[in-house]
Amino acid sequence: MNVVADVLSSQVGSRRVDAGRIVLNVREIGTGPLMLFFHGITSNSAVFAPLMAQLSARFTTVAVDQRGHGLSDKPESGYEANDYADDIASLIRTLGRGPAILVGHSLGARNSVTAAARNPELVRSVIAIDFTPYIETEALDALESRVNAGDRIFRDVEAVQEYLAGRYPNIPADPIRIRAESGYRQVEGGLRPLASPSAMAQTAKGLRADLTQAYRDVAKPVLIVRGEESKLVSAAALAKTSRLRPDLPVVVVPGADHYVNEVCPEVTLKAITNFIDA
Repeated sequence: MNVVADVLSSQVGSRRVDAGRIVLNVREIGTGPLMLFFHGITSNSAVFAPLMAQLSARFTTVAVDQRGHGLSDKPESGYEANDYADDIASLIRTLGRGPAILVGHSLGARNSVTAAARNPELVRSVIAIDFTPYIETEALDALESRVNAGDRIFRDVEAVQEYLAGRYPNIPADPIRIRAESGYRQVEGGLRPLASPSAMAQTAKGLRADLTQAYRDVAKPVLIVRGEESKLVSAAALAKTSRLRPDLPVVVVPGADHYVNEVCPEVTLKAITNFIDA
């Protein structure tokens, strides 16, 4: 799987969509039913290019820079779960091709489940990768510290790659390169993250909000995917989530940490297709 080539091909379909409440940058490839992808905090739509390349023969795959991230709008406020979820609903309505399959990692998983709970008529199903209710405070503290530490100026792309490789030691070199080449902008003195630092700080705090009601309310099919070695979603948090919703299927990916779709893309692809085709 030539992930760098996949990124370049996905960029051909990059465009900004005015969803009414916000303008979102998206990358689109493929034909068929609508499948939307939502990244984690500080990331952007490019991280899903390898999965999109594999799924685009069956689906219209659209990866989204969420508010505050990438090349999308960055309002001064509005970074709670419902804000992100309402962006998803507005985007689906604007694209006019719903109901959509939602694939979300971390922040994107939280937002996708919330969107499905709030607007079930717009959602076909959800694949929620490594974010559940009941995440321990210590794990969220560590996440917030990592997020806040990322706003800095880097000398060049190689310096970004070195930093990201240290921050995400289990992510292979090609996905690290995707993040480095897609997630930063030129400023005086070097490269700085595209993600708004204020938006990231607000989003990180918002991730602490109770997610149990959204999981209780969601009536659409939801697949929960967890990395076996995840430092965000513990085995205990997953077990409590399964007790809350024993009807929701779970896939635990051996050897994967929190960044399941980048560390184990083929396993993630199989989990998605098995769930959709079941």
